[in-house]
Amino acid sequence: MFKITITKSAQNHFVKLLAQQPQGTNIRVFVVNPGTQNAECGVSYCPEDAIEASDTELILDGFLAYVDELSFPFLEEAEIDLVTDKIGSQLTLKAPNAKIRKLADDALLIERVEYVIQTLINPQLVGHGGNIQLIEITEEGIAVIQFGGGCNGCSMVDLTLKNGIEKQLLEEFRDELTSVRDITEHSHGKHSFY
Repeated sequence: MFKITITKSAQNHFVKLLAQQPQGTNIRVFVVNPGTQNAECGVSYCPEDAIEASDTELILDGFLAYVDELSFPFLEEAEIDLVTDKIGSQLTLKAPNAKIRKLADDALLIERVEYVIQTLINPQLVGHGGNIQLIEITEEGIAVIQFGGGCNGCSMVDLTLKNGIEKQLLEEFRDELTSVRDITEHSHGKHSFY
């Protein structure tokens, strides 16, 4: 079952904002470039004439939220909250599945490994300007990867592979993967600045 959470404080905030809009205006939650590394989530006003027949309608306390058909699967487990600190209040939108769609329970091994790489491993590597790409999974259960960005040519790549990536993937897919192999030509890559 699809789940998007709009906290009570965020709902109260939207009710106040919508009170200043023309009657019949609600909100739209969406993802621009869904399923890509450039995915960005947003919330906007949604006048009645902007509602599409294929939209999913979420009934909230005092207003409605609409999600377009393309964004819908990428907003699974999203949360909209109103965070208040010393500076003031700010809406936050967290959508962990915006860059890659949440998988079905019966997804293929290669899809599940790719999902873990995109949602857990690459976000850790991006701080160092790097990433990995899954090339294939062999019949022997070897995940073949290639490093990119700042990881290509980095002197710490073996440590990252064995103590980080391989350890995490073998733990996650204990009975399905046997090892992880890097096919990157590090000696021909641009060397990392980190």
